[in-house]
Amino acid sequence: MASNALSLLPSIFRHEPTSSPLLSTRSSKLARRTTRLAISTDQTPVFTTSTATALSESDKSKSKEEHLALEDDGGDQASEERASLNQFFEQAKGLLRSDDQYGTGTGPPRWFSPIDCGSGIPSNHDSPLLLFLPGIDGTGLGLVRHHQKLGKIFEVSCLHIPPKDRTPFTDLVRLVERTIRSEHDASPDRPIYLVGESLGACLALSVAALNPDIDLELILANPATSFSKSPLQALLPLLQFMPDSPNLSLPHILSTITGAMVASLEKGVGGLPLPQTVGKLSRDIIEPSISNLSVLADILPRETLLWKLQMISTASSYANSRLHAVKAHTVIVSSGRDPLLPSQEEGQRLKSLLATCQVRTFEDCGHFLFLEDAFDLLTVIKNVGIYRRSKERDFVSDYIPPSPSEVKGIMEKNRWFNIIMSPVMHSTLADGKIVRGFAGIPTEGPVLYVGYHMLLGFEIVPLVTQLFEQKNVHLRGIAHPMMFLKMKNGSLPELTLYDDFRLMGAVPVSGKNFFKLLSTKSHVLLYPGGVREALHRKGEAYKLFWPERSEFVRMAARFGAKIVPFGAVGEDDIGDLLLDYEDQMKIPFLRKSIEDLTAEAAKVRSTVDGEIGNQAMHLPGIVPKFPGRFYYKFGKPIETAGRKQELRDREKAHELYLEVKSEVEKSLAYLQKKRESDPYRNLAARLQYQAIHGFTSEVPSFDLD
Repeated sequence: MASNALSLLPSIFRHEPTSSPLLSTRSSKLARRTTRLAISTDQTPVFTTSTATALSESDKSKSKEEHLALEDDGGDQASEERASLNQFFEQAKGLLRSDDQYGTGTGPPRWFSPIDCGSGIPSNHDSPLLLFLPGIDGTGLGLVRHHQKLGKIFEVSCLHIPPKDRTPFTDLVRLVERTIRSEHDASPDRPIYLVGESLGACLALSVAALNPDIDLELILANPATSFSKSPLQALLPLLQFMPDSPNLSLPHILSTITGAMVASLEKGVGGLPLPQTVGKLSRDIIEPSISNLSVLADILPRETLLWKLQMISTASSYANSRLHAVKAHTVIVSSGRDPLLPSQEEGQRLKSLLATCQVRTFEDCGHFLFLEDAFDLLTVIKNVGIYRRSKERDFVSDYIPPSPSEVKGIMEKNRWFNIIMSPVMHSTLADGKIVRGFAGIPTEGPVLYVGYHMLLGFEIVPLVTQLFEQKNVHLRGIAHPMMFLKMKNGSLPELTLYDDFRLMGAVPVSGKNFFKLLSTKSHVLLYPGGVREALHRKGEAYKLFWPERSEFVRMAARFGAKIVPFGAVGEDDIGDLLLDYEDQMKIPFLRKSIEDLTAEAAKVRSTVDGEIGNQAMHLPGIVPKFPGRFYYKFGKPIETAGRKQELRDREKAHELYLEVKSEVEKSLAYLQKKRESDPYRNLAARLQYQAIHGFTSEVPSFDLD
């Protein structure tokens, strides 16, 4: 989508500092240490140099609450739409004109801050620094689609390498190394994010290997560490002897390698026959490409392309020889359709070699991943859970709420599950009346939801999504640590399985996180039964496995939180438990698997004895059955406001704890009984009803008392 702001502003870079009133300003020592570029609205470029060594701490006055309020999309709204690929070329034109007009086409490489990142100061005063290291193009504009979003939570600087510059790779390593070291010396507790694309990924890995003592986070797109396997290798001898020609520009190379145009012609566009396909390609692809070809030819003329390919070869060898020394946490984002590099295979190879590494793959994306419509860097950062503003991540204050488009994506992914299970929600009003829907749910926090954990946690998705969709309540769960940390060669599920949970704000179980959530008036989801309840044995459905300690009551009272007990039933309408923990422990290889998984998982109840503390990790064997229905009942909210002193007494707190537990058990019993009278408990009956009344119609349930 096109960015309205960018389409109106020819100024694409911010000059720092400047005395010109036409230019955006920010006090930044990083800006003054290297040559900085800005293009004013009258197309007058300005350059400055200085020797300062670190980013300034001035102008950092925004509150933490403003940081948390990254609501909406920060770029998906009409006024903040992401820049298009064509705008990448438009901005590149301005940058190239500046290089040529002021004689800097030969260098040196320098940092700039994109003006479309915002006013220059992120909304939160202690935001981390993000340095973008470009790929083969060298423009530093690779994140053009993401500038607006990133500028709200990072201080963003991008490295620009002019087309005629011939700085060796090792000198680029030293340049970035000097930058991160000076920033680290100025703010040792602030993390630095290195975002690198292909060549830039090699640069980031090399810098990280040489500086293991600096707090770095690496985000690498299609790293060129696999260049030895690239089809571009065959171009090196040709480029050395062929004359400079537009036919050797990058788009022609891409077309030659991928045959993308031919493939599009063969299968058509959107199912159109061949003549319409040719016309559509001409209008939508060829015509814009013609105007962009000359820009790309200026970015990568033959001599520059040859130099860059030789540099990538050097960079690949340099980075690969130092992978063992990389200690920084690394996230690799790989394209499934990269015609230039074997990126998917390389992502897995690097994951096996790097100390701490996660991989996310985007199957339908090409080499230039950051420019793809299907890719959103900020969403990846949220999913992986790596945003932090100090040495340790604060799961509450560092949390970035999901945007409407991200929530919509989660809703879409789970739409069919919700349709099939057709969850029925009930809540209890202040007078004790049970109603269908969420009318009895408090709107203002803090609120603590305490309930029963179905087998494998089947109830979570409908619970969280429907509360958000119908009540605009953002429920943040207290979750097992295995959703946030996995050993390098461990047997626990991959962390990608829990991306949506982290995106929606789940936090690792701890008293500290519980305290912070309630202190920020959050709506908190707590399952006292934990893993033992979610992985229960045969004959234990709807049985609570709660510890004797009543600490959550005392914590809720400390902040005057309302406690909402709830029950959820329906696990026995989705499948039968065939192979439980007891059965699997009798089979040697399954017993070994359970022991390994349990040993790897963090112990959250190591001080609790007996069944409650026995949270053995295993995957129950379930035989699916024709789907029934999920039912939820939220009890009457229990007030703790004004009872802080009273509930400091352990006996009083325990009495309230038992009351909450009893209410959950009553809700479970109520739902199990009432569902027997639901004429639409069976999926077939619901489908028949919707075939008559429309598939978007709400299916009735049992009558309420």
